[in-house]
Parts: sequence; C-alpha cells; structure tokens
Amino acid sequence: MFEYMGSHLYLGDSTDKGLFVEPFIDITITSPPYNLNISYENYDDDRSYKDYLDFCAAWMKNVFEWSKPNARFCLNVPLDTHLGGSRFLCGALTQVALDTGWKYKISITWNKNTVTSRTAWGSWMSPSAPMIISPVEMILVFYKQNWKREDVNNMGTDLHKDEFIAWTNGLWVFGPESAKRVGHPVPFPIELPHRLIKMFSWKGDTVFDPFTGSGTTFIAAHNLSRKFVGVELSQKYFDLAVQRISKEAHSLF
Repeated sequence: MFEYMGSHLYLGDSTDKGLFVEPFIDITITSPPYNLNISYENYDDDRSYKDYLDFCAAWMKNVFEWSKPNARFCLNVPLDTHLGGSRFLCGALTQVALDTGWKYKISITWNKNTVTSRTAWGSWMSPSAPMIISPVEMILVFYKQNWKREDVNNMGTDLHKDEFIAWTNGLWVFGPESAKRVGHPVPFPIELPHRLIKMFSWKGDTVFDPFTGSGTTFIAAHNLSRKFVGVELSQKYFDLAVQRISKEAHSLF
C-alpha cells in the first residue's frame, strides 16, 4: 500500500470482493480495460466478449457494495468497438451497471478532437462496406440510491460559475493524454477526472478508482482537496503511479 497525505493506493484486484469491508466511496471515476488486446503488464485484454462482460460485472458489483448510499459512479468507455466483431460497448456496459444495482443518470460525450487510427477504411470511396472512425468516448454517470447529495463535510464546492455553465453542456472537447509521456499504454488526461470531481463531488469527499493505472485520478483528487482510494493490479503501473504522484500531486491543476 502507498499512502500520501490521507489518500491510499493498494496493489490488488478490483474483482476481489474482500478487498474492502465497509462502504467508503463518495464518487468513483474510472476507465476500465476495453478488451482491445492492449499490452498491459499482467492483465489479459483479449477475453471472450462474455468473459469480459462478466469481469466488468464483478468489479462494478464490488464498487457498488463499497459505495456509500448516495455515491456516484462515472464510467469512461468507448462508444463502440470493432475488435472481434462490432459491439455497442457503451450500451452493453450501461446494462451491466444497471444489472449490478446502479441507477443511470446522464451521459457525457467526450470529443477527443482527434482520430488516432486510419487503418480500417472498409471499402475505400465506396458504399460497399465503409467504416466510420469516431473520435469520441462516453462518460456514463450513475448513482446508487439518490441523485441529490448534501455537503456532509461542510467544506463546500470549488466549482466556479463559468465551469458549471460550460460543463453542463454534455459535449466535452479536450485532447487525449500522451501514452509516451506518461508511460502507460492508455492514460486518460487529467482534465477528465478534474471536471468530474468538481462537477459531481464536494470538497472532502472520497474519490475511488478501481483501475488507478498511472495515478491520474489520484493526482486530480489530491489537487482538488479530496481524499483518494485506488486499486492497481500491476506492480509496474503501481510503481509508476507512486512516482507520478510524488512529482505531480504537489502542483495545482
């Protein structure tokens, strides 16, 4: 375990239901593996579709059990995937979340403003079998029991008027993070957890990420006066997160 100013990062498996006992989460912000055969250190990202959905059901159920009654759950996923057949992954994972007890509230479209691949045009310049490449991902927002949450910590909000006006528009436009810069195959930019934390949590809340990766959500939570608890399966990425936190968690966003 790594501890930093009241926040904690655990080396472990988020599908292990015995990892935590008492509910402690105010908001979960995460982006799980997408089953796209990404070369993670010690995780199989090339499962059968059923096995992948079962895996997601296991960790989502755990997050549900570890969450306080009025907790929120922000899930960053692709709109669809095409590896091994076209899948409406966003819809499938929404149903998995509902089946594990979560209630659906809203969706935010994250326009990454870039197309990262042009390797699958389908039928070039022909309506025979064209492929569409979408530069967007989705952020699905769920809650456990009640959507409205009170400021039980009496610490207030750090959400500014201009941010509230801009971010309540459900189309968010900002670029992705550089995998090379961070040292993780699929990091998300700090702008993503930064916005979600300010929009959907109070200062003093506890933020959770069951796939901490390179530590981005940890850093965003710390810099916004929230506590953080995270889990990371890989020793390599755990060490990377600790290194990044030590360097970047001192700075303001």
